[in-house]
Amino acid sequence: MTSTPTTPPRPFDVTTVFPQLAALARTATRLHPRPGLPSPQDSSIGGPLLWPADEPWPHCDGPHVVDGMNPALSPAEVRLERRIRAASRGRTLTPQERETLKRIRPSREYPLELAIAPYEGSIAMLPVAQLYARDVPDLHTPEGADLLQVLWCPFDHPIMPKTALFWRSAATVTAILATPPEPPAMQFDNYLPEPCLLNPERVTEYPDHMELSKELQEQIGNWSVWQAADTGVDSAYASYPQEFYDNELAGAPGWKVGGWPRWGATDPSPRLCPTCDSDMDALLTIATFEARDSSSWLPHEEPAHEPLIGFNHTAVQIGSGYDQQLYVCPTAPEHAHAELMH
Repeated sequence: MTSTPTTPPRPFDVTTVFPQLAALARTATRLHPRPGLPSPQDSSIGGPLLWPADEPWPHCDGPHVVDGMNPALSPAEVRLERRIRAASRGRTLTPQERETLKRIRPSREYPLELAIAPYEGSIAMLPVAQLYARDVPDLHTPEGADLLQVLWCPFDHPIMPKTALFWRSAATVTAILATPPEPPAMQFDNYLPEPCLLNPERVTEYPDHMELSKELQEQIGNWSVWQAADTGVDSAYASYPQEFYDNELAGAPGWKVGGWPRWGATDPSPRLCPTCDSDMDALLTIATFEARDSSSWLPHEEPAHEPLIGFNHTAVQIGSGYDQQLYVCPTAPEHAHAELMH
């Protein structure tokens, strides 16, 4: 028997220690993707899209670069490799499986040829996420839309995949594209999401300490304030209580819609709409880990799932373990979006 993934309660209500945070609270919808067989009518990660049969599938014109270190495999080759690895878990590979894996990734002699070369031709984009507003409370859609579709090019542009967003009304799609085109190659295997169904859960978040006023930053960084509040925070955080705040009390990790972004690889920077110069809102976090910096965010789940591939259930990895954050204009979500890696 399985249960819906649920975020454990935070160690304590941070607003009782820092009341100024109450006015900064935001809700976010954690998506908790888990392996499944989504249909076009489902909200999903890496699943089939409710894509109109008469609408061109999005392509990316490049540039696309491959190198000698990372073989540019096709989605079909990566899926076949994953199926063999999953089926052979706990046993020895059969001769046929071993031969197939060798064909997919032939051995190479050292030193490796690292010459960078362009990959010619237009690249079909891959489905990343499909989100129905009915399933995701924090998905704020443009008027007349109830569905968001996110696709990306499986090549870096320049340090992460380039995404494309499509807002649509599901009711207007009467004929669905049955067999979308796929790219002939991908820069990295981890840019092919594993099909997952979602388990949306709404949580309350607060800003990263670097987005707070200087006064509040100083309070959060003052260990004596935490001690006086008798929060029970481990004294190991005495030299950097703001890290405890960021990791355990502020923004939730993992795939999510809305809320506050988590920082670390980069400092907070202005996110302005390239069309109208408005401050942009966090839309979607594409995450490498379900809980990157703290196990306290790992959901209660019975029995516990094991990641299907690599770092998480979706098999997605951004850089060496970062998040890709998408931002949209709050007054006109159809304006050009922005993206950051952090």
